[in-house]
Amino acid sequence: MDKKTKSNIAVGAGLAAVAAFAAAGYFLYGKDGAKNRKKIRSWMLKAKAEVLEGVEKMRDVTEEQYNMIVDKVGAKYKNIKNIDPAEIEMMVRELRGHWKNIKKSITVAPKKKATKKVAKKV
Repeated sequence: MDKKTKSNIAVGAGLAAVAAFAAAGYFLYGKDGAKNRKKIRSWMLKAKAEVLEGVEKMRDVTEEQYNMIVDKVGAKYKNIKNIDPAEIEMMVRELRGHWKNIKKSITVAPKKKATKKVAKKV
């Protein structure tokens, strides 16, 4: 791999990590953070960690890919006997609802090109 490819991969991995931490941070410390922390069950933490791991593995995160990861993790937990399916659906809806905040945190504004000022001739 050339330097540019390695750099692009590193940037993509960095953005995915930022997205994962933003999702976790928003869920636990955002607008409804105190309420969310109270109702978290251990299986929910594990499921959310799996979603974050899935996001971290991606170079570029799109809403479609994020929802696909959330659905996959939700389906896995639906097969567990001791977990109420309604709680799983609630968690999936909640995680999907965080996409807008995740997107805001990973969107990087493009850098502006430096412009040279040319002195006028008198």
